[in-house]
Amino acid sequence: MPSHQTDSGARANALGNTASERPKATKGRRMSKKTRKKSRTAVSSRAKAKAKPRKGSKTKLKASRNGEKRATKQAVGSRRSTASQAPRTARHRNGSSLDGGDMAPSFILPRDGGQAVALSSFAGRKLVIFFYPRADTPGCTLEAMDFSRLATAFASSKTAVLGVSADSLKAQESFRDKHKLTVPLISDEKLTILKDYGAWGKKSMYGKTFEGVLRTTVLIDHLGKIARIWRNVRVDGHAKEVLAAARSL
Repeated sequence: MPSHQTDSGARANALGNTASERPKATKGRRMSKKTRKKSRTAVSSRAKAKAKPRKGSKTKLKASRNGEKRATKQAVGSRRSTASQAPRTARHRNGSSLDGGDMAPSFILPRDGGQAVALSSFAGRKLVIFFYPRADTPGCTLEAMDFSRLATAFASSKTAVLGVSADSLKAQESFRDKHKLTVPLISDEKLTILKDYGAWGKKSMYGKTFEGVLRTTVLIDHLGKIARIWRNVRVDGHAKEVLAAARSL
């Protein structure tokens, strides 16, 4: 009996020693978690380092963008400077913005009788140009007759008078002869001066819209500048009003 108990105790002691010599599983698991965490932290740090731009490249990119902005501003400034230096008549090429103080657009066109008439021919003198829609129509006839009747008064105020429409020379001469008109009548079949002075555009009549001559009168001073513009003219008393304006210059 005593020997049996001794063998059993020896075996128990041996098993206990063996168990104590084995590594603890829990400690091993803790170590692996820490290792994985450190590994992930290291990978994340390397990724951030790659994504973060270098100071030198960031500075170069900023300098490049600033250079592009300066170039854009210089280009815009150059265009504005060029536009401001252009003659005012060029900016009012179609007459839509022609206003008092602008230089009158130049022209050279044929008049009744076949002679050429140019704006430069009236340098140092005042000039009235009345634009009418069509020769030998009631309103245009009355207007042309009123200006012809006051031709002497205009001349006394050192003001010349021209009538302009898109009619042919033949139509203008027939118009002149029929109503004994004394003011020169200019033929602008290509609409050159009509568009330059804003006397050509959209009109409406009897529910229809079309392009045509807009009844307009322009007074030019002795320096060749626009003194006044009358648009959508009403014929009655208009010639007298223009004469009064010419005398006041």
